[in-house]
Amino acid sequence: MSDKNREGKRTARERLAVEREKQKAAEKRRRVLIVGASVVCVLGLAAVIGVVAANAGKDDGGDSSGPVVAPSGAQGKDALAIPVGKDSAKSTLTVWEDFRCPACKAFETAYRPTIHELTEAGQLKVEYHLVTLIDGNMGGTGSRNAANAAACAQDAGKYPAYHDVLFDNQPQEVDDAYAKNDKLIELAGKVDGLDTPAFRKCVEDGTHNSWVAKSHEAFNKGGFSGTPTVLLGDKNIYQDRTMTPAKLKEMVQQAAKG
Repeated sequence: MSDKNREGKRTARERLAVEREKQKAAEKRRRVLIVGASVVCVLGLAAVIGVVAANAGKDDGGDSSGPVVAPSGAQGKDALAIPVGKDSAKSTLTVWEDFRCPACKAFETAYRPTIHELTEAGQLKVEYHLVTLIDGNMGGTGSRNAANAAACAQDAGKYPAYHDVLFDNQPQEVDDAYAKNDKLIELAGKVDGLDTPAFRKCVEDGTHNSWVAKSHEAFNKGGFSGTPTVLLGDKNIYQDRTMTPAKLKEMVQQAAKG
């Protein structure tokens, strides 16, 4: 074989190797984008949200245009916060969540033991605000129906346990399983004493749907970028990539000492 032919084949092999590396890099960027997209549940287009809002109440679970009925014990502006923990706690954690949001579940999985420990010790109060972001992004009513069911659980004094059950059993983001009231009632069976006729009626009637819609409206007006939004006082700790459950615990315990 001539030197010219050998050189031509080597050049071809080199070009092929370069092309393969380009394809690998492109595939890696694609994977990163896919993973990144699931890190936070971001706001959908206003037009999409508007269409969903216009159609709210036509789906299973009741009407979102009826009277605003806040769940028992709700606090804050317009009674939109479900409180967990003692009012006397020195620190308050404000959490905006969507029961269909994968990033919200990731936050709950990582921080739940610490939050439970601090609320039970009387050192932290948590104010939960329920959002229907994924309904707007993906379509469906699962976020709304799950939020209504959670508010019904608050009426029964069972919110913390049912809140945890909903995240533990969260369906895939594209699966609107929580739109089915039967599923929400089935999960209530995992919380001792929650599955009662009163709870079932509250879920099936969509008693708190308008309250949920008002909560989501407050989220939009708050200018938040996505869920979960987690505020310790005025500080958005979810955006702080140095934050850990241990660091949160230390901050809360320091505040409790005064």
